[in-house]
Amino acid sequence: MCFFSPNRDGIIAIVNRGGVTVMIIDALVDSTANFLEKVNPIFDAGGRERKHIKSALGEPDITFTFTWDTSPATLWATNSRLLQFQTARISSGDITIQSTASQETFWNEKYTAKYSLEFPPLVYVPLAPPASQQDDAARAYSAFLKTFPEYQTTWIIDTLRRTDFARLDRVGETYVDYMGGSQLPESLVRVHGDFLTQSVMGNTHSVSSRQVYSKLSTRCADEARDAILSFFRAPSGYTVIFTANATGALKLVGEAFPFTEDSCYVLGTDSHNSVHGIRQYASRRGAQVHYIPSMSTGGFVPSTAKEILRHHKSKSNNLFALTGQSNISNAKNPLSILDYASSLGYYTLLDAAALAPTSVISLSETPVDAMAVSFYKMFGYPTGVGALVVKESFLQQLERPWFAGGTVDIVQVPGPIITRTARLHEQFEDGTINYLTLPAVTDGLRFLSAYLPFLPLRLSCLLHFLTTSILRLRHDSTGTPVVKILSKLPSRRLRSVGEQADTGSIISLVFLSPSGQMMPNSFIEYVAVSQSISLRTGCMCNPGGAAALLGIESDMDRLYPGVTLKDFEAAVGRELGVVRISLGLASTFQDVWKVIRFVATIANDGSRQSLWDSWMNIPIGQAV
Repeated sequence: MCFFSPNRDGIIAIVNRGGVTVMIIDALVDSTANFLEKVNPIFDAGGRERKHIKSALGEPDITFTFTWDTSPATLWATNSRLLQFQTARISSGDITIQSTASQETFWNEKYTAKYSLEFPPLVYVPLAPPASQQDDAARAYSAFLKTFPEYQTTWIIDTLRRTDFARLDRVGETYVDYMGGSQLPESLVRVHGDFLTQSVMGNTHSVSSRQVYSKLSTRCADEARDAILSFFRAPSGYTVIFTANATGALKLVGEAFPFTEDSCYVLGTDSHNSVHGIRQYASRRGAQVHYIPSMSTGGFVPSTAKEILRHHKSKSNNLFALTGQSNISNAKNPLSILDYASSLGYYTLLDAAALAPTSVISLSETPVDAMAVSFYKMFGYPTGVGALVVKESFLQQLERPWFAGGTVDIVQVPGPIITRTARLHEQFEDGTINYLTLPAVTDGLRFLSAYLPFLPLRLSCLLHFLTTSILRLRHDSTGTPVVKILSKLPSRRLRSVGEQADTGSIISLVFLSPSGQMMPNSFIEYVAVSQSISLRTGCMCNPGGAAALLGIESDMDRLYPGVTLKDFEAAVGRELGVVRISLGLASTFQDVWKVIRFVATIANDGSRQSLWDSWMNIPIGQAV
């Protein structure tokens, strides 16, 4: 069964996938009557009805319960303007709405529409535009759908784009920096704003004039912890520590891990600087640091990783940090290596900041000791909140180097005695947690849960089309390639919803001149800005991954204390870094098409030269 509301202010869709029915609400409805007036039941080809319809946004303000003959289905809707629960019953053509508080029937109307015949126009039609509206983009989209027909099964994200991310099209921005940070859904901000303006919250450590205020904050924090554990399918024995971001979560482990002279710290070269930074704590305590080398396209060879883990295993307190997905090379490392390291006696740490936004992570299947995430990378809002999802047994092994407000029960002053707070996670949350934003984390996870099943397939289609298209482009004058893709490409194309990709949705590349020389990334940035394209250039805080992609690993030996990036670039003889294009939650074919046209601009001798001349005339120090 599917329900559609064609009203632009209230778009509802229920999608059947493998017998499981998921409902997604993209916007708020105006009123109860308007909602019911617009809803139309549509049956699938076999006339089957689905029963379990779950809200994408969690606890609703309005609940509609539809009963059709003997097959019940529950439809949830969120409307911040109406603050009571209501039910509606459809039976034999009658619609009745009642208030659950008073059971008063306040609306009853005979519903006589012919469900199989009278449908309003749908908000999304996954077909090419009519011939009268054909242009290059439309023709390309039509050809794209013929090559990737499975893309149409992800149409609900196009609806999402038109509602929660309409501002991107309104301002004409092509956003392809989802690895830097996801765009925020407007509905998530509205729901959170409504909650804040209707609630009084207090410091979780306080007793307010009415304890309900601080208790509300505590309850919201507990709900967020539960939502995080549920989202990552964590078994019992895990808890959540709130941090500022994934970096803060990784630092928390690094500073408190009990490294000794008999310990070792193992990590991959293709890792974020926040993972590399833990080596400072290890080295200061005399532990050995060992790297797993990167392949030329990022990631590592599993057999090599296992050999290094075996060879360098020492007597006690060994830590292995795994990058789940590289933020520059697009490589996904096999999570099974964590189980192997654990079998050798290593404690295990997973940097999931780049992995979590578009991949399903199950801590029941991969019971890592600790995992770091940032929520703004997953669903855009709020920033400034991350988490360490961690086994309580692992926390008990950590040795915090200091204490702060909120982490202790009693402190002797003067004197050396402290007693830490009884709740284990509170011992690691310094000061006051960001309690005002935690309800948005709960809602954000519910929001992402509704769309995450569709993302791998959708991004697989877009990534395959984008890479094959730009690799075909050639310079007008020489016929030589315009770009060289350095990052790992997926080994297979996904075909159905629910499949998981073996890479991320990133392309790291360099642009080549007609003579085959690497063009300056600063020039590519200038061209991108001129075409309202948001991408990123540089080494992405991943020097090991960047060095592998650029083939300058041996040049790392030339670095010396105090060296700067400009010094390194002067020694190598060119700008360092890559151009990174990353797709995500709200990416569409139109975004990818604009990137392809952007690359085509570089391929055209005339347009490229004109842009180059303009770029060269920009005064030094002026922002582009």
